[in-house]
Amino acid sequence: MQSREVTVSGGYQQLEIYQLALKLAVDVHAMSLTLPRFETYEEGSQVRRSSKSIAANIVEGYGRRQYKNEFLKYVVYASASCDETKAHLEMLHQTGSLDKERYMLLNGQYQELGKKLYRFRQAVMSRHNQSACEDTPEYTAAAQHILEEDMLYASTADSGSPDSEPD
Repeated sequence: MQSREVTVSGGYQQLEIYQLALKLAVDVHAMSLTLPRFETYEEGSQVRRSSKSIAANIVEGYGRRQYKNEFLKYVVYASASCDETKAHLEMLHQTGSLDKERYMLLNGQYQELGKKLYRFRQAVMSRHNQSACEDTPEYTAAAQHILEEDMLYASTADSGSPDSEPD
């Protein structure tokens, strides 16, 4: 398993969910440019927007992190955009515009991102420090704990297990 060191003081760029969302948005953007011409401005545009929305919502939520409900609202929006992106990928695959191999790869990565967003949301709900407008040692420790739990979850998660979050 890959080691990762993330601190709250590093900003949203240090969040693994942001890094993965950004990478996937870039991958989806590149994939969408290879779609048949008739899909470029229809489903291609939709999948680009929904994939980019995930990272944007993580950033906006992070900017409002001192307010638990605001933070959670944007993490939920990111999660919803992740589901929307999976639906667009499935539509592209079902209509023959996206080959099976590429669909399986991207869909699997978005399923993983969805699980990470779910775990992040759960951790924020249970451990958010209302006075976290400054990066206190308590908040940093809580964020580290969130990430350690995320690593544990990722190492034990089985996409078919009954404990996993529905997609």
